[in-house]
Amino acid sequence: MRALTKKLWRDLRHLRGQAVAIALVIAAGVAIYVVMESTLVSLDLTQRTYYERYRFADVFASAKRAPISLAPAIAAIPGVAQIETRVVSDVLLDVPGLVEPAVGRLVGIPAPRRAMLCDVFLRQGRYIEAGRPDEVLLSETFAKLHGLVPGSVLPAILHGRRRNLRVVGLALSPEYVYNVRPGELMPDEKRFGIVWMERRALAAAYEMEGGFNDVVLRLSRGASRPEVIARLDRLLEPWGGRGAIPRSLQTSHWYLENELAQLRSSGRVLPVVFLGVAAFLLNVVLTRIVALERGQIAALKALGYTNREVAAHYLGLALLIAALGGAIGVAFGSWLGRGMTALYTEFYHFPILEYRLAVKVALQGTAIGLVAAGLGALGAVRGAARLPPAEALRPEPPARYRESLLERAGVKRLLSQPARMIVRNITRRPVRASLSILGIALGAAMLVVGTFSLDAMRRIVDVQFGLAQRYDAMVTFLEPTSPRAFHEVERLPGVREVEAFRSVPVNLRFRHRSRQAAVLGLPAAPRLNRVLDSKTRPVTLPPQGLVLSRTVADILGADRGDVVVLEVLEGARPVLQVPVADVVDEYIGTNVYSEIGALRRLMREGETLSGAFLAVDRAAEPALYRRVKRSPRVAGVLLKRATVESFEKTIARNFTIITTVNMLFAAVIAFGVVYNTARISLSERSRELATLRVIGFRRAEISYILLGELAALVALAIPIGLLLGYGMSAAILELFQTELYRIPFVIAPRTFARAGFVTLVAAAISAAAVRRRLDRLDLVAVLKTRE
Repeated sequence: MRALTKKLWRDLRHLRGQAVAIALVIAAGVAIYVVMESTLVSLDLTQRTYYERYRFADVFASAKRAPISLAPAIAAIPGVAQIETRVVSDVLLDVPGLVEPAVGRLVGIPAPRRAMLCDVFLRQGRYIEAGRPDEVLLSETFAKLHGLVPGSVLPAILHGRRRNLRVVGLALSPEYVYNVRPGELMPDEKRFGIVWMERRALAAAYEMEGGFNDVVLRLSRGASRPEVIARLDRLLEPWGGRGAIPRSLQTSHWYLENELAQLRSSGRVLPVVFLGVAAFLLNVVLTRIVALERGQIAALKALGYTNREVAAHYLGLALLIAALGGAIGVAFGSWLGRGMTALYTEFYHFPILEYRLAVKVALQGTAIGLVAAGLGALGAVRGAARLPPAEALRPEPPARYRESLLERAGVKRLLSQPARMIVRNITRRPVRASLSILGIALGAAMLVVGTFSLDAMRRIVDVQFGLAQRYDAMVTFLEPTSPRAFHEVERLPGVREVEAFRSVPVNLRFRHRSRQAAVLGLPAAPRLNRVLDSKTRPVTLPPQGLVLSRTVADILGADRGDVVVLEVLEGARPVLQVPVADVVDEYIGTNVYSEIGALRRLMREGETLSGAFLAVDRAAEPALYRRVKRSPRVAGVLLKRATVESFEKTIARNFTIITTVNMLFAAVIAFGVVYNTARISLSERSRELATLRVIGFRRAEISYILLGELAALVALAIPIGLLLGYGMSAAILELFQTELYRIPFVIAPRTFARAGFVTLVAAAISAAAVRRRLDRLDLVAVLKTRE
């Protein structure tokens, strides 16, 4: 074994505590990359396989009622490879044991079974049989939440008539991987389920024989999706077409893609930040190790070792530490990835979602750690290579000890002798002290960066569900209806206040951009479903024009004062030019608002309404729900309480778990930084501290000198770290924004307090470890002459 190789392993053994601390910092960055990237790869592979095998459609469209004779014309559109016409309708379900009404989406499927678009995966039971009109398949999660199994009976209100549907199988579909009703923010799988029924039986129940109200298309490779959608819209327009949409805007796929986009951002940004801190830490440690080994470097060069060999030696030390960190990071990231994949299976419904750690991801994570270590070590390695032997053999000039600024300011008499030593040691080497402070500050900053998203989630819940949505329930009708329905809702049991709304599906166009949305017509000053500005102040809807959420405005590239084209997708389907009256910053969804009277005038209709927001007495809720279940006009009921529960179960819980992992990694970084700072100080000052022991200082006094310096550095670093964390959080926030969520920049005082506390705990643990080594200091060995 070569001499330098022996020295490398001896150095690594001697620095094992510091090496492990640095390796853990690198492992944190590698683990974050591995867990995010491997989970993303697993989800992406599962999604693509599921979509392909069960023929997920490329284009989706609905109409009021189109004749089945239109199907050949749709199939003849250039680029269309396969077409599936369907009957689809939402119904109220009277689920046994559930007080509130549930909503079921009835989807007509062929019997006997054949290959179809948006096919079903049968998890349990059997497929429906032809000639048995009451047999249905039920979405698996909805069934499990209510204890429904093949053979169970599910009462439903079909076209105003009560029917008992018999569940014969539990199923999944690529169309409902994320099971949320269009227009709603969160899935409520306890109160919304998918029901697949024989197409002919469903058509007969809704007087749709010989017709359809829903169609899905699969396109051939190279087909022009916009051209297909345009032609499909022209064919469906006379039959009440509501505007075709591409797969990218299909509700389930849109939610899933937003989640994957956020996962991609996390996987790209957070590892870079963590590994950047690790690189800085490694640079500081190696630079100070090189300074301590000046004599050894000079001896090596005097014995004939080249600059390249010396540089390779110290670079090898850095890469060995990084390799250890990479191995730990890959192993821990794989374990966390399995847990995260299991978490996703709770609210994304795939037949099988298996976690796979691709060799490519493991190698990429390790390579990223090695590159970060190499870049971090570069400065120290170059310094070792360039150090002239003669200069290295010459002892460092002694530091100039003089009174510090604090002492000259008149506080000298307030400082004990050890305290003056601490102050002078910090001030006589300002660069080294500054780097130590910066390293500890970065550890504290990472604690802020890793946990501030929880504050954002709490802010979203408080604003969206506390200040904006002040209703208890939202009732929607099967069709836009007259004011008579409003008065019927007012007379429902327990209703304290009612606020009507009108929802109109539209296609918004501005220049070359367009987006389908629903314009929500509200009173000028709504009380139950308020529109808020960026300062959470209620917005009064103007008598003319639209109010866009910031997300929609950004998608269209429009702003206040611009005129957008409004293509209405129901009724007389007017095409209008409407000014943008205001743009509001909202946290969730892609919303468009209008004053309800102005919307009705645009539609050239009377006092039509689509539904109502209700404030309800909790005690009267059971009676209210019994009445609603018997109402033939009601298409569905949304409970705000259920939405909040769903939000906390899915999004908030997901953020909490990810944030907890980030905080764990950030705590590792904080400990690694503080521990290395303390150990390097001990290595640099061991001779000085041993000398103090020999001349009569007690162990407690020399511990006070060393650890007091560490305490001073930590005290200076924490406020700087909190400011750095604030700035870094603001810088990376924009990368996490999606169409679904606009995450607010909010950092609560408790987050700063938590970051400071964890840094102090890391400092205390590091101090305890260094104190043990200090107590075991070999005075004879340390004080031997270096020559």
